[in-house]
Amino acid sequence: LWILAPILTLVLGITIGVLVIVWLEREISAGLQQRIGPEYAGPLGVLQALADGTKLLFKENLFPSRGDTRLFSIGPAIAVVSTLLSYSVIPFAYRFVLSDLSMGVFLWIAISSIVPIGLLMSGYGSNNKYSFLGGLRAAAQSISYEIPLTLCVLSISLLSNSSSTVDIVEAQSKYGFWGWNLWRQPIGFIIFLISSLAECERLPFDLPEAEEELVAGYQTEYSGIKFGLFYVASYLNLLVSSLFVTVLYLGGWNIFIPVFGITIGIFSTLVKTYLFLFISITTRWTLPRLRMDQLLNLGWKFLLPISLGNLLLTTSSQLLSL
Repeated sequence: LWILAPILTLVLGITIGVLVIVWLEREISAGLQQRIGPEYAGPLGVLQALADGTKLLFKENLFPSRGDTRLFSIGPAIAVVSTLLSYSVIPFAYRFVLSDLSMGVFLWIAISSIVPIGLLMSGYGSNNKYSFLGGLRAAAQSISYEIPLTLCVLSISLLSNSSSTVDIVEAQSKYGFWGWNLWRQPIGFIIFLISSLAECERLPFDLPEAEEELVAGYQTEYSGIKFGLFYVASYLNLLVSSLFVTVLYLGGWNIFIPVFGITIGIFSTLVKTYLFLFISITTRWTLPRLRMDQLLNLGWKFLLPISLGNLLLTTSSQLLSL
């Protein structure tokens, strides 16, 4: 039973985190568009996401008449469960991590490549041309941006001499603020930022669910709680990416003054995470959507060579310093 306590605490924390993101996104979007955001459900509209979730929960679950019902039902579950597993290796504060694995960052990369399989299943199981096209786009996008992302993580592992998330954060704490990987890997940071936005399928990279082209992409045939699960998966993915940006580049729980309190550590991690979330929400309303060919060209012809060059530079600098 004792193993369930930390898992339940983490799940509860993640749920609250996701609800906060949904509220923040609505408020920031409203601010950028000069309109009033949610304000009726709870104080300042804080409970709006809960109200929407409850509404979706009680809606009817419809199945496509000629689709594959098993694939149709498994798709959303795969998307949510695989993203949830990534949280197990994230250190929120000093020794405040569910499982400190020696290959923590690579576990996240392996898990995040399972998500598009769920989306492809959903697209194929829907027996709808728009859904299938959306699923194919999700798979193509994920493959294109997974590689530069992995190369950036490899560079960080080389700098820290470890693939454990805890060791990576501790390696950055040696020199305080200037020891953060953000200053040692600026190119890697920018590539990681772009790739993680593309992995989360956020605008300007939301091609798998582009409303103007594909109705709603792989979500077209979904209703009720299954439709809600896709939204949960997308916000979970956004939160996990932001947390990894914090852990890999922004010194994790470290702040400018060395303090080892767990509460301060968690607070520091969350402040940095929500700062990145603010950037990704603002990008949504500032940049136009890319075309599919532009998206793939950016991944293969631009980010991949630069991330490879970054990895080679990091490796040679590590070899010279030996």
